[in-house]
Amino acid sequence: MAIQSLAVFCGSKNGSNPLFATHAAELGRLMAGKEIRLVYGGGSAGLMGIIADSVMAHGGKVTGIIPRILLEWEVQHRGITELVVSDDMHERKRKIYSISDAALILPGGFGTLDELFEIVTWNQLTIHDKQIYILNSGGFYTHLLQHIELMKAEGFLYEDAIKRIHVIDEPAALLPFL
Repeated sequence: MAIQSLAVFCGSKNGSNPLFATHAAELGRLMAGKEIRLVYGGGSAGLMGIIADSVMAHGGKVTGIIPRILLEWEVQHRGITELVVSDDMHERKRKIYSISDAALILPGGFGTLDELFEIVTWNQLTIHDKQIYILNSGGFYTHLLQHIELMKAEGFLYEDAIKRIHVIDEPAALLPFL
């Protein structure tokens, strides 16, 4: 099945490595070029804002889903195709993932990790069976990926869930999967 909409989970900050912002902007350009709708957290700050701005600047479509509590904190994006306000974080994640064909994880903080592990868990429980991609920009997720391998080696993970996680090092590496 071709991917028509991609959930992107990433930081509401830029991070310290300029490569993170570069990759977010490049990903937005690639998505718009392939007519893939961005579905994300609805913020205008950080990597979230960069990817949304890039998709919009290149003629693409963006759906942001932001919880009511974060309207002030993340400063909702006012220049995207569609902004949906959810009641809470759980509803936000559920909506983002339910209207997307796959998910991509960019660098981010606790919220991004929460989103990654929740969608992997949903796949493990067969709530969803969507592919998950991790953009390991500048090796940002290398240590986490090593820990996931340790969890697998120690017998804590189900093989099927792990097989749905694809790690790429640059945005263009996503193109064959699209």
